[in-house]
Amino acid sequence: MTPNATDTPAARPRVEGERELEILDATLEVLADVGYDRLTMDAVAARAKASKATLYRRWKDKASLVVDALLAVKHTAEVPDTGSLRGDLIASFCGLGGLTDEQGVATFASVLTAISRDEEFATAFRRDVLGPKIVAGRLIFERARERGELHDDADLDLLAPALAGIILHRHFVLGEHPTEDAIVRVIDQIILPAAMNPTISTGR
Repeated sequence: MTPNATDTPAARPRVEGERELEILDATLEVLADVGYDRLTMDAVAARAKASKATLYRRWKDKASLVVDALLAVKHTAEVPDTGSLRGDLIASFCGLGGLTDEQGVATFASVLTAISRDEEFATAFRRDVLGPKIVAGRLIFERARERGELHDDADLDLLAPALAGIILHRHFVLGEHPTEDAIVRVIDQIILPAAMNPTISTGR
C-alpha cells in the first residue's frame, strides 16, 4: 500500500521554536552528565520527553545535534578593541565565554575526546564552534600589528592560539583551574615578550 503523504518524513512538522530549544537544553544536560562519547539520541529524547523520531526530523545524527546545542549557548561578544594587545587579550580571555568561564571550559572538556575520535563531529566543531573564536583571536593580533605593536617577524599562526593552548594544557594536564591571574601572567611573561615590538610599551 502506498503511504499517505502525511506519513512521509518531509510532511512531518519541523522541530522549531521553544520545542527546539528544549531539546537543545536537554542535549547540553546529557552532554554535561556523560560526555559526548556516551551521549545517545535515545538519552536526549528521554531527557527532552520527546521521541527519537522527533529528533531525527531535525538532526541527522548526534554530531549535528550537539554542535547546534553548543551554538545555541555560545556567547558572541564583540571582539574587544581596548587600544592595546594586552588589554584586548585580557578582555577576550577573562570575560564571558573566555577561559575563566567555568561552563564553557567544562563543555569543552565534555567533547575533548570526541574531537580526536569522531571525524564528522570534529570537522563540524572546528568549523562552527571554534571557527569564529579562531577568527576573533587572530583579529586581535592583526589589529596589534596594524598599530605597530608587533615585531616584524611575529608569526600570528603561532601566537594567536598560544594563550588558549597554554592555559588549557595547564588545566587539563596539570589540573590547574584557569584564573584571571594565571591568564594575565601568561600574557605578560610569554605572549607579549614573544610578540611585541621592543620599542612599544606593553601597556602594563
